[in-house]
Amino acid sequence: MRLLLSTMLLACALPAQICKTSTPACMERVPLGNAFSQVYRSHPLTVANSKIERAMIIIHGQGRNANDYFQTGMAAAFLADALDNTIVISPRFAGHDSNNCKDVLVTGEIAWDCGDWKNGFESLNTKGVYSYDFLDKLLTMLADGKVFANLKLIVVSGHSAGGQIVNRYSAANKVHEKLRVPVRYVVSNPSSYVYLDDQRLPRDFTCDTKGVCKESFRNYADRRNCTTYNQWMHGLDNLKGYAASLTAEQIRTQVLNRPVTYLLGELDTLPIAGFDQSCISMAQGPSRFDRGKAYFAHVKTKHKAKDHALVPVPLCGHNNRCIWTADVALPILFPKLEGK
Repeated sequence: MRLLLSTMLLACALPAQICKTSTPACMERVPLGNAFSQVYRSHPLTVANSKIERAMIIIHGQGRNANDYFQTGMAAAFLADALDNTIVISPRFAGHDSNNCKDVLVTGEIAWDCGDWKNGFESLNTKGVYSYDFLDKLLTMLADGKVFANLKLIVVSGHSAGGQIVNRYSAANKVHEKLRVPVRYVVSNPSSYVYLDDQRLPRDFTCDTKGVCKESFRNYADRRNCTTYNQWMHGLDNLKGYAASLTAEQIRTQVLNRPVTYLLGELDTLPIAGFDQSCISMAQGPSRFDRGKAYFAHVKTKHKAKDHALVPVPLCGHNNRCIWTADVALPILFPKLEGK
């Protein structure tokens, strides 16, 4: 009900210059070599705008429904009173591998594998371009100061499969420290995470949301039967795609020194909505909520990550709109800017 009301008010409250609907008029192409991928955005990426001080990127899940996520991001920005100084962007990782998905592409648009776009793998029709290059390009465009001279912060967020890409992108990207503008990452309810070593908790573990577990991390009991449990994208063995040019130690260092918040729905405890039940993911826990708590303990308590936080979201299951418009989520997605 709250989201419906906010969406109705949003339609009435937005100034005309803000692009507010997930229609082709609110889409823009992001060039990648000789091709491009597309985003929904609330303001043009190439028209100078001195009012924009914050960018909030919201990445879709396995359904690749960037249009729906754009609407969620705009509703959240409205609730956070952040429309006037924030550009909301929803990237579209269009999938078209002819077997698992067939998103409609326009001429020159990059096609990504229906599942591996979240893992930083190469595109299907543009050699040498990886899905994380799309985000690199987007962050670079936002931060270079040519269009958004007063931009002070970029938040990269994602839910479900989008949470997977943000977790792995925050670990592997090669632009974070080079940008003029600071970047923060928000990971919400993914089915799995990239672990920094090959140890896992025992099957029936109990962890709280402060990073404390009753059990200790140890050698994975089923490692002989689940031999790939620590390979990329679930661990740092056999790095592939965009991550292949990095070492495990480089990724470890980046994870521990980059700011990440984990938004976890307290009711996301059921094996629904594409929940990954493979042995490599089940090694991380029985539910998304449990996996998030275990991973937070892994990076924060075991590996001493500097700026990682876990925020449980009451009364939300595996639903991006419930998470993104929750009171506890708004100040994380639209944090207060310095001097404000």
